[in-house]
Amino acid sequence: MLRSQTASAPPGDPARQRREPRQSAAGASPAAPALAGAAHPTIRLKPGGERRLLQGHPWAYSNEVQMTPEAKAVPPGSPVVLETANGMPLGVALFNPHPLVSARLLARDPATGIDADFIAARLSAALALRERLVDEPYYRLVHAEADGLPGLVIDRFADLAVVQANTAGMERLTPAVLEALDRVLAPKSVLLRNDSAARLLEGLDQGVTVAKGKAPGRIAVVEHGTTFRAEPETGQKTGWFFDQRENRALVAGFARGRSVLDAFAHAGGFGLQAARAGARFVSMIDRSAAALALAEAAAQELGVAERCAFHKSDVFAALEHLARQGERFDIVVADPPAYVKSKKDLQQGLKGYRKLARLAAGLVAPGGLLFIASCSHAVDAPSFQHQVARGLADAAAESGRGARILAATGAAPDHPVHPLLPESAYLKGLLLALD
Repeated sequence: MLRSQTASAPPGDPARQRREPRQSAAGASPAAPALAGAAHPTIRLKPGGERRLLQGHPWAYSNEVQMTPEAKAVPPGSPVVLETANGMPLGVALFNPHPLVSARLLARDPATGIDADFIAARLSAALALRERLVDEPYYRLVHAEADGLPGLVIDRFADLAVVQANTAGMERLTPAVLEALDRVLAPKSVLLRNDSAARLLEGLDQGVTVAKGKAPGRIAVVEHGTTFRAEPETGQKTGWFFDQRENRALVAGFARGRSVLDAFAHAGGFGLQAARAGARFVSMIDRSAAALALAEAAAQELGVAERCAFHKSDVFAALEHLARQGERFDIVVADPPAYVKSKKDLQQGLKGYRKLARLAAGLVAPGGLLFIASCSHAVDAPSFQHQVARGLADAAAESGRGARILAATGAAPDHPVHPLLPESAYLKGLLLALD
């Protein structure tokens, strides 16, 4: 079922909430832009489809929605009023009839207007939290559902904001997002890094666009007092992985006077933090020459280049070669890219984590440490830990060494998790002591 809803904002209401009664279905125009001040289509769920939403879950799946011809005609990404089968309103959601996740709830009050004022309020709350969590102006400012803006990611690099609209809803709201971002943060430059694979699932094009200011090129990233280098236009994701911030600090705390191997080093996050903390020697391996060039440039600027080595190689091949050479390191870091892009990759990906744990453990010196991570959404923490344990057992079968978990970690706190979306806790890390 599909109806329409419209209203105007009362003066002085910061949330611009709509409190006027609904129009009749005859006044609806499903093809009209469904933003504040325009007619909002109403989408009904199937009987029972509201159970999870009533418990606080922010999504409705396509098999829970009454996919009538009118619902299918709603432009992808439109704000809609979501209702139960018997007409009880559940709130305002961003709706796309095509993917599995069809409705993403924005506000529980069905009278809430969705515009730049609404987004600015959410951005202000997100900014206030980050300023309490992180000392430097380099962090994830918006982390999708956990910050009440489903499908939106914004990473802040001082005066640069890198924005990812990963759903049709946020693509449609991008002008309002940019307006709100100017009000709340006023960045000098804004880069739309809309090249994620998630956009393909939403029927969106991919691309990278400068929305404000100039192309950033190579920039500085400051983390725990260490200055790194990144390239937001061409680097992985938004150019930097803020999610590992606290894990890098954790590992660096053990690095003074030690030798460190940073596998899948990217731009040197773990390795350079360890070098700056006083590591005796750091070897960084990555298959990307461009990423290693950023790491080497930062090492020169930090004055630690003489204690660092950079190797372009397939990491698994490099680990096997180091093992044959009898190399050992006091600390080994293995932070690979996502092995499991979807559930069909799960079994093969799990084997990859087991193999990585075996190879990495074999390079840890007696009494040393191993930090190993997974950023695959489809791999939960127990499954990851199980595969790491199997890999360690494989290594122990050859060496007889034991291992203990010192810490099980996740993403830095500027990557909060929605309480009812545990699958969004994608980053898993284990710090282990090896005999």
